[in-house]
Amino acid sequence: MLRFAYNTNGLAHHRLEDALRLVADLGYAGLAITPDVGQLDPQRTSRGEIEGVRRLAEQLGLALSVETGARFLLDPRRKHYPTLLEEAPEARRVRLDFLRWAVDLGERLGAEAVSFWSGAGPAGAVEEALWTRLVDGTRALLEHASERGVSLGFEPEPGMFVERPGGFDELRRRLGNDGDRLGLTLDVGHCLCTDDLPVPDVVERYAGDLVQVQLDDIRDGVHEHRMFGEGDLDLGGVLAALVEVGYAGLAQVELSRDAHRGAWAAETAIARLRSAR
Repeated sequence: MLRFAYNTNGLAHHRLEDALRLVADLGYAGLAITPDVGQLDPQRTSRGEIEGVRRLAEQLGLALSVETGARFLLDPRRKHYPTLLEEAPEARRVRLDFLRWAVDLGERLGAEAVSFWSGAGPAGAVEEALWTRLVDGTRALLEHASERGVSLGFEPEPGMFVERPGGFDELRRRLGNDGDRLGLTLDVGHCLCTDDLPVPDVVERYAGDLVQVQLDDIRDGVHEHRMFGEGDLDLGGVLAALVEVGYAGLAQVELSRDAHRGAWAAETAIARLRSAR
């Protein structure tokens, strides 16, 4: 059976403890935590708070994962800045240090996986230089995660340097032997943006690489996460494909644009997921 989870980027106006109780009450099996300024801020969160979140999740029977896509967590003026692709080594180090912190967080939470993405490259950058920076940063992060027994998932993201599953293949190829330690976080809605279709076939192709799956609907190929049924996703077909390939990780609803109505969205999403199976 699939295990559905909800991402806290869609519950950004909830206290984390309230988000945990809400998704448990609704029947979700897990919570995908996106550390942000209001929830597990790396600049303010204590070890005791992290341990408290883990204890509550265990009490509620919820599995956890860690996502790293907060928009303005590292820079209050520039969305998703800095990335692993910046020209300045010190800027790349800021992102890598945060990702290492996220891995440490995942270890302390007992998270099933930690996800990250490439980010967008600086304007005018040479493609080969971007690949070199991404490979170097990913290799360093893989080493850190391996030492802590944490699974890493790389997420292709529309509009970023690596935006398609094929880019994940290229990253693993360039990582050489280290690539075997990198899993895939597949957002099924993103496939509708990048024309990687049909989505069930993508699920089947990458079945052995999947460490996390993110669920959202997309309309007309525009990268705006929508409630199931408001776009073009064959939700039933995707869920059937995940069951068919024996996917055992969390299937995480990601509706960050619905945070202003997060409780309603979480309840509606789980109802539509159940009816689509």
